[in-house]
Amino acid sequence: MVNLTTQKRLAAAVLKCGKRKIWLDPNEVNEISNANSRQNIRKLAKDGLIIRKPEASHSRFRVREKLAAKRKGRHTGTGKRHGTADSRMPTSVIWMRRMRVLRRLLRKYRESGKIDKHLYHQLYMKAKGNVFKNKRVLMEYIHKAKAEKARAKVLADQAEAHRQKAKAARERRQQRLAAKKEAQLGEEVAPAPSPAPAKAPAAPKKK
Repeated sequence: MVNLTTQKRLAAAVLKCGKRKIWLDPNEVNEISNANSRQNIRKLAKDGLIIRKPEASHSRFRVREKLAAKRKGRHTGTGKRHGTADSRMPTSVIWMRRMRVLRRLLRKYRESGKIDKHLYHQLYMKAKGNVFKNKRVLMEYIHKAKAEKARAKVLADQAEAHRQKAKAARERRQQRLAAKKEAQLGEEVAPAPSPAPAKAPAAPKKK
């Protein structure tokens, strides 16, 4: 048996791989054994007597199948878990994610003009105080708050209009009373007319 260790080492260097990846044609052992330089090795590789074996693939088919099943909730029972619930999904991380979602929504609404800075601050502090469970609850609260604010404004406007109307009516009444009083005072100041002369009594008729 011919020793081809040197040829395998040279071929690994030329083809840039490990010696275990080099295949030497067993039918051309004599010709390969005569190759004692890198140039000869390149020629043999070009002729196909020396071949670099393909990479042995490490299939991820089973891994992908397992992950797809895990996404559906399989293989996640108590027997598959290591670590406490808080170490697997920390409550602080859940809190940070929720706060970032709520604050991002508040910032967006404030910049678009849907809420003013006063309502923004009020809702910001409520979110910090754990009032809103998720974004949907916060949006519903904003809609209710805006509707309540609009309703209060309408009622305030109506009350103001009613006050103005009552004030105008009061002023008109006072003006009427003042005019009536002036008219009465004018009648009292005017001179009284002289009394008409008394008529002589008529003579009695003769029977």
